[in-house]
Amino acid sequence: MDISAKVWRHTGEKWSRQSEELPLHRVLDLAIFVCRSYLYFQEAYRYPKLYDPEKPRIDRIGLQGDAMTVEVCTDNPMIDEDIKLFQRALSEDGELIGERLRVISRLLKEAGY
Repeated sequence: MDISAKVWRHTGEKWSRQSEELPLHRVLDLAIFVCRSYLYFQEAYRYPKLYDPEKPRIDRIGLQGDAMTVEVCTDNPMIDEDIKLFQRALSEDGELIGERLRVISRLLKEAGY
């Protein structure tokens, strides 16, 4: 039996019929990505473009005998604008994200992780 999370889209006025189902491990992959990105942007101010074009790889996180690469997509022609938007979104939602990260941290500690 598979368990998945269904992600609904809200258009600002109503819930859209468009939705996405994600297996739970992918939900956790996204949480790992958000946490790693949050850490990255604490130091990214050192780079004029918020990343080093010569070394776009941020991290390689070991998972189940393989690894998840966290990397700036330099093939994206809009990356300079997109990375600024991403940083701004993380910053503006810092209180919302921080509260959830503290809850996740507490729950993981309680679960023995």
